[in-house]
Amino acid sequence: MQRRAQRDPSVKRLHRVLAGAAVVPAMLIVAGCSSDSGSDDGKDKAADSSASASASPSPTVRAAVYKDLPEACDVLSKKTLDDLVPKAKSGKESQSEDISTRAGCSWDSLANNGVDGSQFRWLSVSMLRFDSDTTRGAGDELAEEYYTKQVGDVQAAEGAEDTKSEPVTDTGDEATAVRYDLKKKEGTFKQQTVVARVENVVLTLDYNGAGLAGDKAPSADDLMKDAKKAAKEAVKAVTGSGGGKSSGGDAESGSPSKPASSSAPAKD
Repeated sequence: MQRRAQRDPSVKRLHRVLAGAAVVPAMLIVAGCSSDSGSDDGKDKAADSSASASASPSPTVRAAVYKDLPEACDVLSKKTLDDLVPKAKSGKESQSEDISTRAGCSWDSLANNGVDGSQFRWLSVSMLRFDSDTTRGAGDELAEEYYTKQVGDVQAAEGAEDTKSEPVTDTGDEATAVRYDLKKKEGTFKQQTVVARVENVVLTLDYNGAGLAGDKAPSADDLMKDAKKAAKEAVKAVTGSGGGKSSGGDAESGSPSKPASSSAPAKD
């Protein structure tokens, strides 16, 4: 019987070395693929995050309707001024850091009737405009809040007697008239105040009169009738303040105007 040929041990070792050498490149290829895949996932996640952030909308708020105010001393016609403050000199404009957001004007007159005494009249118009603000809200909403506060302040005026309030129609979006007596050393002053709001603007008209040096006090009803008429005219000046009205839309920013002082009572 012929013996099987014995294999050379060196041949077996060579086979093992070659097999091991063949495994190493395969492992490197697998490792390389795994590393590239992880890198791509990171880039994709970063891109998705960036796209999501850029897609987030900026906060917006409804734009204020009126962007400006009319000249305060021009909101009333010459005829109205002649009726309410006869022979009054030119109006005195209120101090303001920004007349586009806060403005006012006042007039006064003293009609001397000789031995019968004299009649005093004082008229004032003030306007306050609110811009829309992303943190506080739309201009008309801010104006509405201020309007409510202003009416309350007038109704609670110090020293006021026999206070009465009533709504006023056809004068802006909302309006309230407040009347009261204010006794001073010169006489009893009949105070009439009309607070009106039109969109994002609040207008306060003050009108008072008194009979001095023995003259009789004026009729509160007559004074209130004149005050309402003048307030309506002033509101129309706001709504027709050319170029000041916005076409609407969204406003990204803005600041509310500084609050105006409450309506001024009669002068001492």
